[in-house]
Amino acid sequence: MKKIIIGNLKMNLLSPSEREQYLKTFSKELVGKKLANAEIVLCPPAIHLENFEKVLRKKVSFGGQNCFWEEKGSYTGEISPLMLKNFGCEYVIIGHSERRKYFEENDQSINQKILASLKSGLSPIICVGETKEERRSGETMRVITRQVKEAFLGVTAGKLEKIVVAYEPIWSVGSDSIPTANETMEAKVLIQKILSQSFPKKYVEKMRIIYGGSVSMKTVKLACVDSGMEGALIGRESLVPREFIKIASLMG
Repeated sequence: MKKIIIGNLKMNLLSPSEREQYLKTFSKELVGKKLANAEIVLCPPAIHLENFEKVLRKKVSFGGQNCFWEEKGSYTGEISPLMLKNFGCEYVIIGHSERRKYFEENDQSINQKILASLKSGLSPIICVGETKEERRSGETMRVITRQVKEAFLGVTAGKLEKIVVAYEPIWSVGSDSIPTANETMEAKVLIQKILSQSFPKKYVEKMRIIYGGSVSMKTVKLACVDSGMEGALIGRESLVPREFIKIASLMG
């Protein structure tokens, strides 16, 4: 199973010139790098997807940062899974902590997006994780259990290998604090245990469970390698191609 290294560029690259500079630098950093055991996925703002696909086609995979649950229609400002698929995406991030926080996404809407994404042939990258308050009050297990169970409602076993689950402790995002390797490993085992209650083990084992939350060269060994994760969801470091490729090289 290949490790998957996902770059979430968020709401950045504010102009065509910034985008072109990023693509030029990223292409340069890829030269000579052997990443046979890693799949790189870039999730730029949707407005840049077509340009990313033209420049980096066959070198990396692409994903959306979000999607709606309908295929098309009168939903101003939304982007459907089928649109993402038709513009070269293979993946889409769903349920990111920032979407839950700023846009009040809940378990039900996240589940709708997951089902719609699978129907359109996309692989959902499902984010789950606890807040600082939930961690302090010992609610981590309860929160992750609820999020995972609700996310997978209506999903068939045969679709599991298309899904990536990112354990994203919200208290770690954008900070210098990360869980210990044991804490991250415990989250991975918990996610597998929850899924094994609803799906045959042989299907659960085909899924990639990754870590996201302040991943950098300083933290990647502890957060992703030592904890046995199958990859990483990277935010701010994905904006620096050199650092991002270093992380990918270390894991792949």
